[in-house]
Amino acid sequence: MKTGIATVSISGTLEEKIEAIAAAGYTGIEIFEQDFIADIRGPREVGRRIRDAGLELMLFQPFRDFEGMTGHARTLAFDRAERKFDVMQELGVDLMLVCSSVHPQAHGGIDRAADDFAELGTRAAARDLRVGYEALAWGRHVDDHRDAWEIVRRADHPSVGLILDSFHTLARGIDPETIRRIPGDRIFFVQLADAPRISMDLLYWSRHFRNMPGEGDLSVTEFMRAVAATGYDGPVSLEIFNDQFRGGRPETIARDGHRSLVALMDRVRRAEPGIAVDLEPMPGPRSVRDVSFVEFATRGQERATLERGLTALGFARAGRHVAKDVTLWQQGDIRIVLNSETTGHAARAFNVHGTSVCDIGLSVDSAAETVDRARALGARPFEQAPGPGELPIPAIRGLGGSVLHFIDEHSGLSDVWSVEFETETPTTGGVGLTRIDHIAQTMTYDEMLSWTLFYTTLFDMEKAPVVDVIDPDGLVRSQAVASADGRLRITLNGAETHRTLAGAFLAESFGATVQHLAFATDDIFATARALASCGFAPLAVSGNYFDDLAARFALEPERLAELRTHGILYDADAGGEFFQLYSQPIAGGLFFEIVERRGAYAGYGAPNAPFRIAAQKRARPPKEAALM
Repeated sequence: MKTGIATVSISGTLEEKIEAIAAAGYTGIEIFEQDFIADIRGPREVGRRIRDAGLELMLFQPFRDFEGMTGHARTLAFDRAERKFDVMQELGVDLMLVCSSVHPQAHGGIDRAADDFAELGTRAAARDLRVGYEALAWGRHVDDHRDAWEIVRRADHPSVGLILDSFHTLARGIDPETIRRIPGDRIFFVQLADAPRISMDLLYWSRHFRNMPGEGDLSVTEFMRAVAATGYDGPVSLEIFNDQFRGGRPETIARDGHRSLVALMDRVRRAEPGIAVDLEPMPGPRSVRDVSFVEFATRGQERATLERGLTALGFARAGRHVAKDVTLWQQGDIRIVLNSETTGHAARAFNVHGTSVCDIGLSVDSAAETVDRARALGARPFEQAPGPGELPIPAIRGLGGSVLHFIDEHSGLSDVWSVEFETETPTTGGVGLTRIDHIAQTMTYDEMLSWTLFYTTLFDMEKAPVVDVIDPDGLVRSQAVASADGRLRITLNGAETHRTLAGAFLAESFGATVQHLAFATDDIFATARALASCGFAPLAVSGNYFDDLAARFALEPERLAELRTHGILYDADAGGEFFQLYSQPIAGGLFFEIVERRGAYAGYGAPNAPFRIAAQKRARPPKEAALM
């Protein structure tokens, strides 16, 4: 499969873009005219540099306002095209994108446009060049790929073909199934972009909010299934206009784009088994059975503080590593590992972030196939030589340099707890915590799309709509990704300023990723009573919050009184009820949450976030609070 990306899709100079695109593994690039013009090198040198980087020059674009002109304006349009043909020949690219005209003086008419393209095709063929016609969603007379195809069909020239762009088709709500009627050999090029569903001017939407396939809400998979059904076997390329990407690192954006293309074509191949898709075999999206463990890097006094916090939550030490300064704490199906080693990955994580989550273990059906899929999608493998008696557990790099380990049963990896740890008898029966409900990861807002794509392409997970979390000192955007059965839930929280609680955690921990863990219980009131006997001090929530609950929900007075007594937050929707209980801040700004879900409630208590955050800011030590 030939993969491409338009240079306009990522930030940087043309040279930086070339380097990033080549490093990400693309076959070639579309050179955006503005990037070429801004470069100091001549066309021959630019073309040579691109080929030296191992890339094909797939497309020169865009050529605007060509068809439908009359008189002298028509002559000028062809003169401009000839000059662009000169540049293309020096660059060494044979295909030019012509987008439908938006010129106020352009005339409509299918036959008029077809005549223009027939002549343009003749001129291009004389130079061994080709032209592709694309319908802009906001074109003056042509805004639909069906009309663009009719113009190409009537032009009836072998050097004139159709260029399809998923955004232009899907943004206008055009059924992508109509593409299946187009002969594949008349489609010269396919551009792909996704976008969030926003009601706004099409041009502004296109120029500022496009993103990678899988990051938005458009039916890009259905679009590409229809394209593949035509027999098209040319490049699939990204053309992304996004303000967020323009400020991002070229390497990251290019890598995300390549991941999105591979994942998209894998979905197409699985959805259309009768269609040949030129893509290396890879395992399908992986199902996660559960969170096997969460590992903290911690030492000294911070470790003692964390141990006291776990004890207050009803955890007990259940094992000690046979060869390392590592202990296992357990309650229900929850395993917390505390690693105080002074060498290796955990040691490096502690040196950078302080006490922090450095490793997450996921129970999967096949650890080897999970890593194989991750690598096919461009994930970075993690390797650390196992010590004496340790099992070689497959792993990849995760957010912020953390690690994801994968454990399965059939390869013996699930025996790690009996093989690597000396079992200790728990000193407590716990407080009713059963499993990890969700993991809350914090990042800069610019990273959110990247990590949403990471999780939803590697695992069988779906993303929820973005939620704005109101912090007294700013805004945090949050998006949850979850498996259908809820066995793996992750909330991705994008901070834009260090003044928010999430931003302060990110700044003060130098990029630690997990700000809190949420533990599930089947009876939060019984758990709260048991916690009180363990010396657990819940987060102190404003009394005004509970007064407001009485106005918002029809709660029994006894239930409301119990919520107030234990500091339990409450939410409900059409699916069910949700209860939340928070710890005080632990070491390094970390904290824990206890939740109970009743019915089909699938959210995370977003309406409670402003009140929870305000309470957490009040609970911060004075020095920390003053920095925010």
